[in-house]
Amino acid sequence: MSDLSAEIAAAAARLVVEEGMEYGPAKRRAARDLSRRSVRPAELPSNEEIEDEVRTHLSLFHADTQPAELAALRRVALQWMTRLAAFRPHLTGAVWRGTATRLNSVHLQLYCDDSKSAELALIDMGVDYEVGSLPGPRADPVDVLSVASRSTELGEMVTVHLTVLDHDDLRGALKPDSRGRSQRGDLAAVRALLDP
Repeated sequence: MSDLSAEIAAAAARLVVEEGMEYGPAKRRAARDLSRRSVRPAELPSNEEIEDEVRTHLSLFHADTQPAELAALRRVALQWMTRLAAFRPHLTGAVWRGTATRLNSVHLQLYCDDSKSAELALIDMGVDYEVGSLPGPRADPVDVLSVASRSTELGEMVTVHLTVLDHDDLRGALKPDSRGRSQRGDLAAVRALLDP
């Protein structure tokens, strides 16, 4: 990793932890803030390099608070995964990877036979939600249902994003990342994280 790339990774990690930014926007903002010239994509650090820096930043500056905040977010995830168990929920993102703080949202992926069934389940539960979208595994837009969930441990509301995917997408979703780590975990895996 070049010196510029390392600087960008450290600055992006600070933005991720301190402001709750996602990796992509944090990387671009850090590059813009640190460089007087346009940074080529090849000069940007990988998400794995940023995650390494996030872990370092957390251990140096948030070791006293982050583990409890992460556990609280994982308990919120577990509640929603239990409520939506019929849709094969998988936890992903910073809460799954162990780098989340209270500024992060919970990201769950639901693998449904019918894309509207999760939305109907929320309506049946009387849950208010907002609908958004993002590019799915095949670049087609997929629905993201966002709900607010109270965390008594954190004393605040946590945003839970429910990405609605096709059941067939689950097969490819279980492949490990470039370092051999799982990118998401099912209900049993999240329970194991909370009850070691």
